[in-house]
Amino acid sequence: MNNQNLVIYDFNIIYDILKEIEDYLNFNLIKIEKSKLDIQKIKNQENFLIISKKEIAGFKNQIIINQFPLEISKLVESINIKFLKKIYNQQSEIDLGSYKLNLNSRKIFNRTNSLDLTEREANIIVFLEKLKKPVKISQLQTEVWGHNSKLETHTVETHIYRLRKKINKNFKDNNFIISTKQGYSISKK
Repeated sequence: MNNQNLVIYDFNIIYDILKEIEDYLNFNLIKIEKSKLDIQKIKNQENFLIISKKEIAGFKNQIIINQFPLEISKLVESINIKFLKKIYNQQSEIDLGSYKLNLNSRKIFNRTNSLDLTEREANIIVFLEKLKKPVKISQLQTEVWGHNSKLETHTVETHIYRLRKKINKNFKDNNFIISTKQGYSISKK
């Protein structure tokens, strides 16, 4: 089993059925009785999905079962799809301190604003974030642009300049991409 947790809230029959086929499931089963709903315990689970008869306030990842009869194979398929979507969404967002970068939409955002990026701009940010240390222009040129040329070009500097300008205009942040003698890096404030 992996780290995906299916929380079955006040639904004994579903728990009993899934418990019987547990060896064939790709998720852990957690049973919670109505009288013992511990919101913190559920929220502390790394990767969870809740199944219940009615919606529980404060949770986004829920499957509500209120129509019967129910095909167990369709239920398991639905659970697996929900987990896959959750994982996909988690992997598509990169934490950049006070910002997040959504790789699917190529948007960088904070609590108040968002900004559309080009594919190249998103690639620059992702590359700078992955290395977590200053990156020289030649390395950016090779890794992000795929140029192995020793020719003098200002492509990288121009893109960084424009990206910094866009971020400053939208977020009033002049220090998102830092330039030092060692190269460019992302500020994590």
